[in-house]
Amino acid sequence: MKSIGIKKAFILAGGEGTRLRPLTLELSKPLVPVCGKPVLEWNIECCRDAGVKEIVLALGYKAEQVKQHFEKNPVKGIKLHFNVEEKFLGTAGALKFAQAFFEKEEKFLMMNGDECKEIDFAALNSVFEKNNAIAAVALTEVDYTQAGGVVKLDGERITGWDEHPDCEKDCGKKLINAGAYILSSKIFGYIPAGQTTSIEKNTYPAIINEGKLFGCSCVPQFFQTDNFERYEKAICGWKGFK
Repeated sequence: MKSIGIKKAFILAGGEGTRLRPLTLELSKPLVPVCGKPVLEWNIECCRDAGVKEIVLALGYKAEQVKQHFEKNPVKGIKLHFNVEEKFLGTAGALKFAQAFFEKEEKFLMMNGDECKEIDFAALNSVFEKNNAIAAVALTEVDYTQAGGVVKLDGERITGWDEHPDCEKDCGKKLINAGAYILSSKIFGYIPAGQTTSIEKNTYPAIINEGKLFGCSCVPQFFQTDNFERYEKAICGWKGFK
């Protein structure tokens, strides 16, 4: 993959994985294996292939287990930083907690760490740059079954975001958030300090109101792992990176 001029990334990796219990009673959710590697490692490699050199991992539940794994099994070409939350901060709160690492960057990547996904970051970066965006969201089309993050597009501008839609009413093919973003450092101005807050529920709606949230369908492969049904599909369907 051609570099897009981004050297730093932020990956969320602190979830408890309650819907994967009892597996996650002993194993950190981002270390759950898919095709021979922890799901988090696939996301680290996805960032690396886009030209990223340094990654902040936002850790919470079983943080020490994640740290020990990557200290013993470093990912070639990547310097990892571990940001451990003492309390749950939410997806935006966790990012705000890492602000000092990113605030001088023109742009950076943010990823969920619990999905297997292949992202065309060149396409996403084109949308980000062309529209002078605060954030550009990687989107994927799915047969909607409670996946969350259903998005409405007007061209490349995101005009609607429903994190918890009515599944009966909204069934069928839908564009959803694939958990990968290119963010301007200006995003920190939309996130309050010291609060538990969600980038999907709180930050993005505010940016939508200003017409500065954009997205495109650029995800050839997308598999969630947050429950056993989806986890099985990831194991059977994920093909890795070309």
